[in-house]
Amino acid sequence: MTDNAVSREEAEGGLMHGVRRLLMQRELGIFVIALVLFFYFQFANSGFWTRSNLTTLSQTVAPYVIMATGLVMVMILGEIDLSVGSTFGFAPIIMWLAYADLRLILPIAVALGLLACAAVGLINGVVHVYFRVPSFVVTLGTFFLLGGLNVILLNGFPKNAPGGTVRQWLGNYPYSEIVWAFIILVMMHLLLKNTRWGMHTFATGGNLIGAREAGIRVNRIRVVNFMIAATLAGFAGILEAMRVGSVDPLAGGANIMFLAISAGVIGGTALTGGVGTMIGAFLGSVVLAELRQGFTLLGVSANTFDVILGVAILILMIFNIYLGTVRERGGFRWFSRPEKKGST
Repeated sequence: MTDNAVSREEAEGGLMHGVRRLLMQRELGIFVIALVLFFYFQFANSGFWTRSNLTTLSQTVAPYVIMATGLVMVMILGEIDLSVGSTFGFAPIIMWLAYADLRLILPIAVALGLLACAAVGLINGVVHVYFRVPSFVVTLGTFFLLGGLNVILLNGFPKNAPGGTVRQWLGNYPYSEIVWAFIILVMMHLLLKNTRWGMHTFATGGNLIGAREAGIRVNRIRVVNFMIAATLAGFAGILEAMRVGSVDPLAGGANIMFLAISAGVIGGTALTGGVGTMIGAFLGSVVLAELRQGFTLLGVSANTFDVILGVAILILMIFNIYLGTVRERGGFRWFSRPEKKGST
């Protein structure tokens, strides 16, 4: 075999190896789905790829991204946090009370709102870890508790959001929400992939007993990750309140909570724990926002919207999980480099 033939074979093998590595990426399936949905909605309605619609799309996707990145930290542990739907509405209410009743400046009021959410996460984590109550039950309880508390604190009536420059930066500029979402996405990705905390989170979710025996402080990991999820949900709620200019006691709820969880699951985060990525959560959020915005442009009525969205989410989850199973079983073998004859 000549040197040129050997070089060509090595180049082809390298290309195949590169393509196979790309296909083995967990986020690839949902990325392809996001692209297909984008071209479908653009083909169905030319208004999909317009500046105004992209602005709306970015404002739709931003809360999902921020909440999903926090939830991924909990879901990798094999746990769930249902209270984020009410925490979403709780943070801006505490912020408004601190600003309007206590006369604090807005940055401090925002910080108090986030601290209140962190306290909610602390309660969730402590009750779950030290009282051994399943996270589903604990967070379901705080979900209803905060939902009622939100209405009581504002007497059931929405309030005008505080004004000023801080409000502009927090959510009133058209793209401020998505900028915050990208900042948080990058920070959470680095936390999960490049720090000891992220490594310990995966270890705790993959094998709790083994992680504890390895010296990892699993209780601290679990409690703090619940606090991270609650704080990010609250921050998403504050951004949304600033964008719409209203602090609503009925903001958040089950709808946005389930959509944020769905974004993580669609993006490849396993509810059984041990697996998950921030990039996948971001792509899952984009897909959900595309579905919502695309169906709206197509004129789907509100009565049938949730039915179509639910079916679409189920199909997407099944498809992405199927692709993950194929990869785990060594699928896409046609991209594997063929073994040389006579090789051992």
